[in-house]
Amino acid sequence: STGSVELDKLLEGGIETGSITEVFGEFRTGKTQLCHTLCVTCQLSLSEGGAEGKAIYIDTEGTFRPQKLQAIAERMGMDPAMTLENVAYARAHNSEHQMELLTTAAAIMSQDRYALIVVDSATALFRTDYTGRGELSERQMQMAQFLRQLTRLAEEFGVAVFITNQVVANPDGMSFAKDSTKPIGGNIIAHASTTRLRLRKGRGENRICTIVDSPTLPEADAQFALGNSGICDAKD
Repeated sequence: STGSVELDKLLEGGIETGSITEVFGEFRTGKTQLCHTLCVTCQLSLSEGGAEGKAIYIDTEGTFRPQKLQAIAERMGMDPAMTLENVAYARAHNSEHQMELLTTAAAIMSQDRYALIVVDSATALFRTDYTGRGELSERQMQMAQFLRQLTRLAEEFGVAVFITNQVVANPDGMSFAKDSTKPIGGNIIAHASTTRLRLRKGRGENRICTIVDSPTLPEADAQFALGNSGICDAKD
């Protein structure tokens, strides 16, 4: 469950297990909030929309906030300290380290019941490590390898993999089009992600989530809101 009734409806129940879901959008559209909320909801019982498992959070930009998890847990009526304990957190410092963390993830997942892997953001470090034009193909290759590993973990352990991605200005998009940005990583990420979601700002703290790509879900929108305790239903 995403924590929002409308968003869950849009996704026909929530985030899919056994595959990669990518969420992209500009700054402050709720990508990291979603990551935090899922780390808590995945621990809920199946009847409450959870997956009764622990979460792994790979953080590449220093966006992880334990206090946030505790606030979300309190809202869900869970024990904040226990909830926090069930989230294995790792900060990746470069793209190579990010890659190695997947090996560590596989090791801990084989010892316990995990339901979710979050990578926030999947692309940031690849952008900083490979900046030059000439390094683009190398960057795409490394990124593809990272995503292949993630796909393998999703399939092998049956966990939901949730990755965030930034957007860049789209040079071939017309500036007056309603969205002149595009997600980073091109087709490489598009191919690896089973479900792709785009977030954009609505009124106030409301956000709009659009399904951009999914084998089973129709292209549609849903509104949700960002609250102090994670993702919740949109406010009128």
